[in-house]
Amino acid sequence: MSRPVVEFWFEFASTYSYLSVMRIERAAAATGVDIEWKPFLLGPVFLALGWNDSPFNIYPPKGRYMWRDLERLAEKEGLPFRHPSRFPRNGLLAARVALVGVEEGWVAPFARAVMSANFAEDREIGEDAVIVEILGALGLPAAELMARAQADANKLALRCQTERAAELGLFGAPSFRVGEELFWGNDRLEDALAWACRADRR
Repeated sequence: MSRPVVEFWFEFASTYSYLSVMRIERAAAATGVDIEWKPFLLGPVFLALGWNDSPFNIYPPKGRYMWRDLERLAEKEGLPFRHPSRFPRNGLLAARVALVGVEEGWVAPFARAVMSANFAEDREIGEDAVIVEILGALGLPAAELMARAQADANKLALRCQTERAAELGLFGAPSFRVGEELFWGNDRLEDALAWACRADRR
């Protein structure tokens, strides 16, 4: 029998995606749910909503709350956290590489390493050298994978995935989909997993 599935839509520049990326595999394994990793870009989604920046930058009180909330949640999860010196960072290259990782089955450790670089080490994840170093540390052929990630077909695939996110009504990250049900935010991860198990029992 097939296992229940949750689509995991995440963005490498997203603060709350950091928390979900770091804990989703453990949570999914505990409930017997498979995860479909869906990297996408929030920038085009925000532009479609009339925002030219992260809402956490557009609305400073919301931003101040978010950073303190992230500190509390990271401590609760036992995750390192360092306030990025630049926010949001450009997650385009990382997302392109992650798409290749989805195909080959190494997206989860890659995503965790990129998120750690951004939110625990304050590194520029938009730079080729940082992504190459991460791939190498994972024992992956960095030069080959970078070339594949930057190929026209893969660029188009990420663009289509981002457009699909907007079509589905996603407005932030992380987001989780179970069939037609949408769950938004790191604090809805457990709800999404429970819904997937419930739907599977039906």
